[in-house]
Amino acid sequence: MPLSNALQVLGGVGLFLFGIKLMSDALQDLAGDRMRQLVGSLTSTPVRGVLIGTLVTVLIQSSSGTTIMTVSFVHAGLMTLKQAVGVIMGANIGTTVIAQVIAFKIKNFALPVIGIGMLFAVFGKSKRQKYIGNGLVGFGLLFLGMQTMEGAMDFLQGRKDLFMMFSRSPLLGVLVGTLVTMVVQASSATIGLTIAMASQGLLSLDAAVPILLGDNIGTTITAVIASLGSNRSAKQAAAAHVMFNVIGVVIFMTILPIFKTVISMTSSDIARQLANAHTLFNVTNTLIFLPFTSVFVKLIQAIVPGKSSAINVGPQFLDPKLVTASPAAAIDAIKKEISHMGAIALSMLQDVKNAFVNDDPKMIDQVNESEKILNELTHAIAKYSAEIWQESISSELSVVLSAYVNGISDIERVGDHCQNLIELYDYKVEHRLTFSPVAMQEFQDMFNTVFRSVTLSLESVAEEDVSKAHEVIDVLEVEVDRKEKTLRKSHIRRLNRGECNPSAGVIFIDILSNLERIGDHAHNLSFIALDIAKTHR
Repeated sequence: MPLSNALQVLGGVGLFLFGIKLMSDALQDLAGDRMRQLVGSLTSTPVRGVLIGTLVTVLIQSSSGTTIMTVSFVHAGLMTLKQAVGVIMGANIGTTVIAQVIAFKIKNFALPVIGIGMLFAVFGKSKRQKYIGNGLVGFGLLFLGMQTMEGAMDFLQGRKDLFMMFSRSPLLGVLVGTLVTMVVQASSATIGLTIAMASQGLLSLDAAVPILLGDNIGTTITAVIASLGSNRSAKQAAAAHVMFNVIGVVIFMTILPIFKTVISMTSSDIARQLANAHTLFNVTNTLIFLPFTSVFVKLIQAIVPGKSSAINVGPQFLDPKLVTASPAAAIDAIKKEISHMGAIALSMLQDVKNAFVNDDPKMIDQVNESEKILNELTHAIAKYSAEIWQESISSELSVVLSAYVNGISDIERVGDHCQNLIELYDYKVEHRLTFSPVAMQEFQDMFNTVFRSVTLSLESVAEEDVSKAHEVIDVLEVEVDRKEKTLRKSHIRRLNRGECNPSAGVIFIDILSNLERIGDHAHNLSFIALDIAKTHR
């Protein structure tokens, strides 16, 4: 191939992939926060997993991106292997949309579509219009890339004998499709190139179908790479993706003549035939595997045995791969990490109560260690958030991310106040001070109200529950402030009557002050749910 033609093919592939990326970004921007909710939704059944995997892949225009998310979720414990298998099946179906789109004979309209898209992107008055414009530009570039690739290979019309080997040896076609996709790490590009060559008459249906089947094996390399350095569960998810596609290709290779006959009957146009072949393979493969999901999962667990131990310290959900694969998924990972932080803060509060009520000095080291973990998580989330902001995210996702970043400081401050409280307990023990039964009862009463406030505020964030947020803001915050003032006055009266030790009395006042401030941070946390609710309107 002359250098000029090789460069033209390379440029065509570049335009094609850039067009897909623009379309992907536009679709994700249009979806806004709904994209985050979709990728973070639980896939309770394999069928639901297939549906979510398909929808997410259609939105991000990358089965590799979906499988990276899936492997990351399995690694973090957010998704079981059985749920992941369903999502992987759906991702394979979702990726067939691009092949169907490029099979339409609208290459001649590529430039007008780009022109119209630019008008929307540059002169659009709303963000929605600009997103639509970017999507149209990407759509046009996709077809311009196809046109460029086809034009670059026009000189090979007289050398069709070079491609006869693929017709004679289907296994060679599978191997080539696999290797090229592994190198490019974008099955859409190799499928687009295959359709371009077939449209130029360089590849027959007999030669092109095995290459398409090989593309499906090659695309699994991304999941394998994503699982490197991850736990055993993530490696099982990657193995499931590989085995699903490899077994599917083996099945279809055994019935290749029948498969090609069926495909030839779906259309007279070879581009549409190949798009249909890609879709039929992935849909049929999913239908074959779906009833045997449990058996397939057991097979994968036998091939990649063992279970990884749970992660107890450090970030559990902040997988760097998610930032580029899908910022929406990365933001949802921050939400999960906030719940992780919240659980630690609640355990610190419970440790503080155990220290005072059960007079347990072992809680001192436990609270101090937990506080260090909260500080580490705060820094990790802040750094991770900064990386997400460097990506292109919609205004809705930016609002959500800002709310979460503000929330982590409140949880970290809850930890600081817990540490203050345990220091007060340590001082109490060291100086052998005691609280009166009335004071202890008041402490528990105030503590229980604050604990409920923190619990509900964290639940409102995790569940995006506006009603729980309002209960904290409108009811519990008022109750905490009222109790702090009432109990402070009550304790001062006891001090004036000489019923309490003055030193113990000072500690008790400080305890009330720290608990009241913890209530303030719970109040702040609850506003996250309200801020996110506004993005859904």
